[in-house]
Amino acid sequence: MAVTFDSAYNATTGNEYWGKWYADPQFSGAQGDPHDIAVVVLDKAVKGITPARLPAAGSLSNLPSNQGFTSVGYGAQSVTIDHGPTFHYADVRFVATSNTLLAINKAWLRISMNPTLGDGGTCYGDSGGPNFLGAGRSETNTVAATTITGDFMCRATNVVYRLDTASARSFLARFVALP
Repeated sequence: MAVTFDSAYNATTGNEYWGKWYADPQFSGAQGDPHDIAVVVLDKAVKGITPARLPAAGSLSNLPSNQGFTSVGYGAQSVTIDHGPTFHYADVRFVATSNTLLAINKAWLRISMNPTLGDGGTCYGDSGGPNFLGAGRSETNTVAATTITGDFMCRATNVVYRLDTASARSFLARFVALP
């Protein structure tokens, strides 16, 4: 599997880093905790890239409703309906921010991406991408969660898998040192 840290994906530039991916063997798709997480272990260390941080155990359990998030992904930028849905992709890394946390539960955060509230979010193809804690000037390098799903039109709710839970940490501990 190849990954890039470039803002635009281009397989011909050679800025790909190769590695092997590992999925949580407990993945089930269950709503309570689907164990919907995977990692890519790169073949070689990447120079010039500061690794993101992971949240401390349980640290996302009591976030305020005005908690900001920064979502990152290469997925669709918009959806149009004309004889069925069309998802528009540019293969460019986009960033969106939201300052409205709708709900917290055992495995998920539900983040607003309602543009009428000034919130942005993710769409098809962004799954697995990071959601950093904080937005704008308060953005951190802590990946709070990974994008899993959302609403059909990509305009209401970004549903993300928490990385501070016991199950996520149990899986991640096999690959990285945890805070």
